Amino acid sequence: MKYARLTKEQLEELHPEFITFLATQSIDKNEWDDIKENKPEVAEQEIDIFSDMIWERALTNVSFIDHFSTHHIFLFKCIDEIVYSYVINSNDKNVDFLTKDGINWLSENISSDDVVIQKGKKDISSNRNESLFEIIKKGGIISKGELYSKLEILLNQ
Repeated sequence: MKYARLTKEQLEELHPEFITFLATQSIDKNEWDDIKENKPEVAEQEIDIFSDMIWERALTNVSFIDHFSTHHIFLFKCIDEIVYSYVINSNDKNVDFLTKDGINWLSENISSDDVVIQKGKKDISSNRNESLFEIIKKGGIISKGELYSKLEILLNQ
C-alpha cells in the first residue's frame, strides 16, 4: 500500500465511488459480499487499492496544506513540483497556536519581535504526492490557502 487505508467513515462517505470502482473490475454486489465472506484478504486488497487511488487523486489536486502546532504554524503552497512554505514561530512560549486566543495573538503581534516568519521553497518533483502525504501524516490539513494567501500579501506589501 502506497499511502494509507481509508477509515470506515471515509469509505462510507465514498460508497458510490467504491461501487463504481468494483464495477470497473466486474464485481457486483453479490460477488463483493461473497469476497468479503469467503476471501477477506482479497477484500482488504481491494480496499487498499481503492484507498491508494483516492489518495493519489486527492494529493494530485492539493494546492495548500496547513499544519498547526503549539508554537509553530506551517503553511504550504503546492504548485506543480514545488512547495513554497511559511513557517511562523512564536518566541512567546505562552502562546498556543492551537487555540483561538493564540491565533488572535498572532494577528495582533505579527510584526513584533515575538513572531519569526521563515520562507522556504522545496523541489518535490521526484515524489510530489508522497511528499505531500508525509506532511498530512504529520498533522497537515488540506486547505484552501486563505492563511497562506493573507500572509503572502502582508509580507509583500
